[in-house]
Amino acid sequence: MTGTDGRPAGTDAHLSGTDNRTTATDRGTAGGAPALTVVRPGALTTVQDLGRPGHAHLGVGRSGALDRPAHELANRLAGNPPGHATLETTVDGCAVRTAAAVTVAVTGAPCPVRVDGRPVAWGAPVRVPAGAVLDVGRAVGGLRSYVAFAGGLAVPPVLGSRSRDLLSGLGPEPLAAGAVLPLGAPCGPPAHADAVPWAGPPAGGLVLPVVPGPRDDWFTPAALRTLARGAFRVAAASNRIGLRTEGPALERAADGELPSEGMVLGAVQVPPDGRPVVFLADHPTTGGYPVVGVVPEAELAAAAQAVPGTPVRFVPVRG
Repeated sequence: MTGTDGRPAGTDAHLSGTDNRTTATDRGTAGGAPALTVVRPGALTTVQDLGRPGHAHLGVGRSGALDRPAHELANRLAGNPPGHATLETTVDGCAVRTAAAVTVAVTGAPCPVRVDGRPVAWGAPVRVPAGAVLDVGRAVGGLRSYVAFAGGLAVPPVLGSRSRDLLSGLGPEPLAAGAVLPLGAPCGPPAHADAVPWAGPPAGGLVLPVVPGPRDDWFTPAALRTLARGAFRVAAASNRIGLRTEGPALERAADGELPSEGMVLGAVQVPPDGRPVVFLADHPTTGGYPVVGVVPEAELAAAAQAVPGTPVRFVPVRG
């Protein structure tokens, strides 16, 4: 992926997981408050809320839940406001033991949900007894599920957010076995939904509208046609920083290098290999490769759920 200057850099955020670890004792409580103990952390499970906007001038990105509608729905089902922190799982879910009875809700990528081995509802409030193990299983569609607990996860905030930013390292570490996560006090009754929408990419592939610019003039007319008509796919190297693509390369019309400039959520940056990268929540705040267009934020939830190999089609639209 790219570093803060927009050029390739190592990252621990690939779909296969991370080497970061949280150290905590298996107490089941944190400072006397109700808490969760991690039994199975999964490939990559992080704490996420709505992020920390307003700090890009300090080099700090927003971060936050990749599939924001799924995060907000899980909170609503659990009786929380939208900004409460949830767990964002990747591919194979996670399992936690509750120290006290708590209402939970799982949304995002559909997956099996069990309490002490007994199947319970996905996409609905579920009461988990004290001492029980909540197991969120492998996604059967999409990549990322969201687990909300009544009262939210009360880990210490950093710059006003509890989100883990995998690029900057801000926020709580990704989950590790034995870690203890405190819970806040419930603040409202759980909601009920007759049907939980699944907003993942359609069977035909991921369709992303793109507003051209600001550096589309750095590419040949043929490259812009390739962007609109090319057979791209989601690359396995995609992560919370960006959705990488495989497929035809976009040819530059301009040689040389750009001075580093600001990067926004949804920016479609084109590195030297010519394959577009769509920046997601943990993207760098600056970059030195040209941005051929920007995907509107409302369209990025589906990108967060696109599994490797998913066909991708970019559709140019007017800003």
